[in-house]
Amino acid sequence: MARLIALDMPAGSLFVETVQRVWDSGDAVLPIDQRLPPAAQKLLLDAMAPTQVIDSHGSESHYANSRDLEAGDALVIATSGSTGIPKGVIHTHTSLTAAAHASAARLQLNATNHWLVCIPVSHIGGFSVITRALHTGASLTLHASFEPMAVTHAASTTATHTSLVATALSRIDASLFATILLGGSSAPTHLPSNVVTTYGTTETGGGVVYNGQPLDGVEIKIVDDEIYLRCAMLMRSYRDGTSSVSDDGWYATGDLGSLNSDGLLDVFGRRTDMIITGAENVWPAAVESALLTHPAMSQVVVRGVTDAQWGQRVVAYVVLHDKGVLYASESLRTELREHVKQTLPAFCAPQQIIVVNEIPRTSLGKVDIQALGSA
Repeated sequence: MARLIALDMPAGSLFVETVQRVWDSGDAVLPIDQRLPPAAQKLLLDAMAPTQVIDSHGSESHYANSRDLEAGDALVIATSGSTGIPKGVIHTHTSLTAAAHASAARLQLNATNHWLVCIPVSHIGGFSVITRALHTGASLTLHASFEPMAVTHAASTTATHTSLVATALSRIDASLFATILLGGSSAPTHLPSNVVTTYGTTETGGGVVYNGQPLDGVEIKIVDDEIYLRCAMLMRSYRDGTSSVSDDGWYATGDLGSLNSDGLLDVFGRRTDMIITGAENVWPAAVESALLTHPAMSQVVVRGVTDAQWGQRVVAYVVLHDKGVLYASESLRTELREHVKQTLPAFCAPQQIIVVNEIPRTSLGKVDIQALGSA
């Protein structure tokens, strides 16, 4: 059996050293998103049930009601379920190695490369940069957060490769890197030749399709317009013991797409209601629940609206108890955003708040999205 060790620390050399030490002991790691407020962090730990938590000072504390993992498990990455309750995707050493090996083969990586981590290591996109570098013996620099000036300095001095999302890419000079892996929301129309678009999920260990072409060993099929994947990179299961992988190894992604005439994968979007803003996953129900705890709120509907910079922006349509308030003042918008941040990460706070007289509904009582109007 393996224990689950939660790492409550920012990206840095101590993080990588701790990951390697935990793995050497036969245990698995759970990176904790450093942007989580205390309430959300507690919810995460309760759901993931680690044995131990190690903080940024290296101090260790035991966690009650822990649950062991299976031998060979290496990583639990938190992702939100349909209700916003944290789920944990379990990856083994085998699946992580398969992902790193396939990526290295496609990109022709070796020990002379220098990888920069500047996106959260609590996401598979950030963590996979670490495993990719460890697999090839490449040098590795980690930043606790994305700062354009710091990224530019790293690229100008040491870093040759990195992984970004579209919003970060737009804020740097991409030509400074030899290769940039681009994940998250839809890629911009015009990209430099050194940028490789990736498609994958937490369940697939990150990107398994590069520039529309599957990595070696990755199979794709389309069933009723939905993308299915089968590969050695797939998760073992979720932390609660369930799995979305079929008995014959196929994973239904929940994304819609097709294979074009060149055999490349075109991704159209998610079948679910999840909002992807700046590569962050936001569940409308979780934001709605947070807003409804504010005393001014009567009703609320949250949806994602296409945005050129963020892919989607989080928009809240609200009905206030005070019917005389027909628009959201700047102070009210700020107050509501801060209210959401008390229990959810900052990226969940609505970027736009629209006051309406009522929430339009269909004859079945469901929200009539079309009748809400454009944001």
